[in-house]
Amino acid sequence: MNKLSGTTGILGIFGDPVAHSLSPAMQNEALARAGIDAVYVPFHVRPENLPQAVTALRALEIRGVNVTIPHKESVLAHLDEIDPEARGIGAVNTIVNRNGHLVGYNTDGIGLLRSLEADLDVVPAGRRILLLGAGGACRAALASLIRAGAAWVGIANRTRSRASDLVDEFSEKGAGTALAAFGLDAGELSIPLGQLDLVINTSAVGLKGEAFDEFPWDSLAAGAAIYDMVYAPETTPLLATARSRGYRTADGLGMLAAQGEEAFYLWTGIRPPSGVMKRRILAECIER
Repeated sequence: MNKLSGTTGILGIFGDPVAHSLSPAMQNEALARAGIDAVYVPFHVRPENLPQAVTALRALEIRGVNVTIPHKESVLAHLDEIDPEARGIGAVNTIVNRNGHLVGYNTDGIGLLRSLEADLDVVPAGRRILLLGAGGACRAALASLIRAGAAWVGIANRTRSRASDLVDEFSEKGAGTALAAFGLDAGELSIPLGQLDLVINTSAVGLKGEAFDEFPWDSLAAGAAIYDMVYAPETTPLLATARSRGYRTADGLGMLAAQGEEAFYLWTGIRPPSGVMKRRILAECIER
């Protein structure tokens, strides 16, 4: 890590929880390798404190932050400007402080697409994909998959109405991509599984060791791949089950690194050294 001084810039991440985040490790490694005088720190921000935390970015001259669960959607109301892509997604994961003018971006979509290709050899064009969850990460995934030409995207959520709302909203933007909404109960969810190419968990399920207990594995197409945006030192229950059944899998580490590289560029105007972020978070997972 760079030596701290009175000129050291501050970057960080807002989340609740945030102690598990690997972003500080990978961003500080990249900053040091690039010779940038800045430090990246985690900020535990509870939902009721989000407005004050965003205001503090200006007062403390913090250069920018990442935004993670559960703030990606609610933070939009507190920013001065939203990048058009992030506005279309309806979620922000990166804030840039430009002399007190706070601009929101979303780098999750490009991070997901890069990781799917690198880690699973999956390009979404023409594919049938199911998203689990209907929050901010789902919105970014949905927008990116539509833009990449997916043939069909289903959204399955415990509260089915949230999935239906996303289908209604994005149907106008998704020419060429058929959309459908589902609940998470096994009976309803089994309907599309036999024709799927890919299942992506966009929810926080698995972050604390939870599992999708009712997922109807026996209905899932044999050639499907499973991607979990959640990452864990060992593995998530979703991926553990998928691997035991012979499915190709990948966790969210590749996406984390790729979206982090884009955020780094937005903050600094410099591309981070190639591969540094992913190598550092892989090492962190081994140490943990």
